[in-house]
Amino acid sequence: MRVFATFFLGALLLAGVPAWSQDGGQSATPAPAVAGPMGDIPAKDDAGRMLTPPPVSGQTYPLSLTSEERANYLRGGVTFNTAYSDNVLPGASATPVSDISYSVWPTIALDETTSRAHTVLTYAPGFTFYQRNSVFNEADQNLSLAFDYRLSPHVTVSLHDSFQKSSDIFNQPEQGLAGAVSGSTVGANDSVIAPLADRLNNTGSAGITYQFSADSMIGASGTFSNLHYPDPAEVPGLYDAAARGGSAFYSFRISQQHYFGVIYQYQELLSYPAATTNQTQTNGAFLFYTFYPSIRFSFSLFGGPQYYSEGPQYTGATSPSLPGSRAWSPAAGASLSWQAQHTSVAVSYSHVVSSGGGLIGAVELDSATASLRQQITRRFSAALTGGYANNGVLSVASLGGHSISGSAGLQRQVGEHVKLQAGYTRLHQDYSFFAADPDTNREWVSITYQFSRPLGR
Repeated sequence: MRVFATFFLGALLLAGVPAWSQDGGQSATPAPAVAGPMGDIPAKDDAGRMLTPPPVSGQTYPLSLTSEERANYLRGGVTFNTAYSDNVLPGASATPVSDISYSVWPTIALDETTSRAHTVLTYAPGFTFYQRNSVFNEADQNLSLAFDYRLSPHVTVSLHDSFQKSSDIFNQPEQGLAGAVSGSTVGANDSVIAPLADRLNNTGSAGITYQFSADSMIGASGTFSNLHYPDPAEVPGLYDAAARGGSAFYSFRISQQHYFGVIYQYQELLSYPAATTNQTQTNGAFLFYTFYPSIRFSFSLFGGPQYYSEGPQYTGATSPSLPGSRAWSPAAGASLSWQAQHTSVAVSYSHVVSSGGGLIGAVELDSATASLRQQITRRFSAALTGGYANNGVLSVASLGGHSISGSAGLQRQVGEHVKLQAGYTRLHQDYSFFAADPDTNREWVSITYQFSRPLGR
């Protein structure tokens, strides 16, 4: 497999957000806009519209290049992939267990923009087969929906949801190179990577923003996430988890480039070890600042106190098994996004109280993520992603740990419809239940046939 991956890399090298318009009631036709770091940025004749800054938008940064951006299309295709992993069961075996997998993903995506609404729907079912361990053969599901609707020139409603069913978090159509980087104060904790095991993950959000004056905006949102392991025996040391919460914000624009604001945030974080339910509630108040030095560049900071209260864990209906805790904790974060014609960069860091992502309870999470895409020639591009996370369980810090991951990939467009990709992923985790053979190295190659059709023509 390594020889095949090397050959493919050599062949690869040689082969040739929602529209908001403040029209003041004077025109029924919205002014033209261009895409920016967190959605459409108004043209000069529509400069009254405020952006929703990354700390309160709840969305991940885009990694598409400006030369790739398009709207109002129907896209479809199919991807064939093969991958070699030197350790498909980290922590579950005294010696590493290697295997080769083969996957196929049909994909269909719809992106439609009207004067009031923007809808993006993507569906990618998958089928994965393992050469040596057929018991892990899997039918995958990847479904996401983003819907943004402008109720009036000043009010926008957003609905977003994504569902994933998989046995391997890295075994996806984008091969771990999608680079989900967020500047938000809240988000799902996906930093604990289970070995090959069935996993269901669903996240969603709903929000509304109202720009009530030329330079002032308020908004509110609700979020949820659910993590479920159908067979707990496959993931000893990990458990089902859920999170839900709400937030409200006020944002003030002191100039076209500078935004300041305040956020109130509430979370309920749940985990379900055995017959136990562990509940943690958080309340936080944060200040934030966002700087837009150019139309496709944003830099954000947030910080403030966060108070958490973790109730006792109960086995059955009576005796507590672990003590609860309550305390104040500082929360802070920074993020940056830059899109250019041939380069796209997104970086973020945060320190917050978060869902444990499968650990026994809520955690104090330090996380850093970074993604880079670079177009080298008209048909050849490269991508790098990396992440670090340290999870300290609030009640018992020794039950936490840290993870480090990184991926590198190359992409070559062959003609109009065919895309070749190859890449490498490295994962290291330091948790008590991954004590044996915690590292995984994974190499993969894929070929994609794709087509797109413009809508309305």
